[in-house]
Amino acid sequence: MTTVGVLGAGQAGSVLAHALTTAGHDVVIANSRGPGTLAELVAALDPRARAARAAEAAAAADVAVLAFPYAPTDRLPVEELAGKVVIDVDNYMPWRGGNLPEVDAGRATLHQLRQRQLPGAQLVKAFSHVQFHARSPVRFPGDERPALLRLARPAGDPERKALAVFSDFPDATALVTRFCDELGFDAVDGGPLSESWRSAPGTPAWRHHVDGQSREELVENLRRAQRVPG
Repeated sequence: MTTVGVLGAGQAGSVLAHALTTAGHDVVIANSRGPGTLAELVAALDPRARAARAAEAAAAADVAVLAFPYAPTDRLPVEELAGKVVIDVDNYMPWRGGNLPEVDAGRATLHQLRQRQLPGAQLVKAFSHVQFHARSPVRFPGDERPALLRLARPAGDPERKALAVFSDFPDATALVTRFCDELGFDAVDGGPLSESWRSAPGTPAWRHHVDGQSREELVENLRRAQRVPG
């Protein structure tokens, strides 16, 4: 059992909190408005979940999740996250958060920039090319569940899907690979954070974020990705 600090309580953070508590982990979830605003969410989750302020959630965590968009001006709990594995589920979406010159020029990826914000942590990009909301259109009962939950399958199931994991730290990659397995997915090591663009919006891997892809398909889709400078 691991205590996971989920920083961000929107769609991604809420769905991941549900998946993690179902898998047997304790979750401490936080948002920018304070724990009092999370009472309804926590009540809907497993008793393993509780709300806290961001610094408290980070301090309590064995592993943390960043479930909110990157911004250059972010003030993160750097000291509380030092020495810990930090999973970033964000993607570079300039139409949402604006352009980042280093990313547009190909000098860095979004996740390398986030790693710079957390120099003492071991950053991992994961759970970033799977939907956290219902399928649209809904074809049959079950499609209204977020894809992270809908697509989960036990190990060995022929319909099991795969997710890419990127990190500069092999031990962090191994830990998040275990998390993927517990949540019902195979994991593919996509390489260091400098390669994290390979599963970004618009890439072959990203185009399967609704209904998933097998390990073999994901490996090929990551290989086929082409980086287009901004």
